Amino acid sequence: MQEKRLWLLFILVSFSVSAQIKGVVVDENNKPIPFVNIWVENENIGTTSEEDGSFQLNVSKDKNLIFSTIGFEKKTCKLSEKNEIILKPIIYQLDEVKIEGRKATEEIEIGQYNKSKINFYYGCWDKPWIIAKYISYTDTVEKKPFLKNLTIMTSSYKKNASFNLRFLEVNSDGSPGNEIINENILVKVKKGKENTTIDISKYKLKIPQNGIFISIEFLIIEENKYESEVYFKETNKKEILMSYQPSIGTVPSEVSTTWKYIGKWTKMESKNSNISVERYNNKFSEIAMKLTLTN
Repeated sequence: MQEKRLWLLFILVSFSVSAQIKGVVVDENNKPIPFVNIWVENENIGTTSEEDGSFQLNVSKDKNLIFSTIGFEKKTCKLSEKNEIILKPIIYQLDEVKIEGRKATEEIEIGQYNKSKINFYYGCWDKPWIIAKYISYTDTVEKKPFLKNLTIMTSSYKKNASFNLRFLEVNSDGSPGNEIINENILVKVKKGKENTTIDISKYKLKIPQNGIFISIEFLIIEENKYESEVYFKETNKKEILMSYQPSIGTVPSEVSTTWKYIGKWTKMESKNSNISVERYNNKFSEIAMKLTLTN
């Protein structure tokens, strides 16, 4: 019997008449761009481009699509007759995050969690979204401000399912801002419930005084797709449900430092209610994340 999993789900429904459209996202040199976050403007419909830049959506062709990904300008447009979307590269000005030499003689871990007590997850169904955790600049961080690695609690029904790891600046209003690392950091996870550790020491990232956002982007790609048969007591029927792996473990918290991106960034300000795991009730769900910091 498969492990019973509890999900935080963002089930977003569109009632518009639609048909399947297909396209491809490329750069100015006609090179495919993978893992582009694609949304229908003003609607809760979206997807992710595959490694070859291709994508498909169930939506009418006259709708505006929003394309955003690391290293390229955000673009809003209709699909062209050639079904091709060209994105222009962008260069971010990094004023707050400084790349400098590390001593790396001392380490400390922050954000400890107990793997055995993780039983509430953020999951992804048929739409791409991003969750971002704010890391503040504390006295501990000031003494050891360099990010060496991070560990995230993941659970997956598929082997080698992947997500995109992103590091973001903090805007003046406290929301996630520009990319800090101008490349995709694709993380593959093992099947099952695991601590997934990512080595980021090569980037020599120093946490700025106004903090940093560490975000996880769910990818609506074929290799992440998982179908399962679920019995619904209300209808006395079994149905096939499709989700995209992996899911991300959470810990209960009295405060929220988490933001979500579903076409735009918004802070997650609603506490859990009426769920079966008592310690999560009336609490915020924060990403289960452990950081190793060095001097």
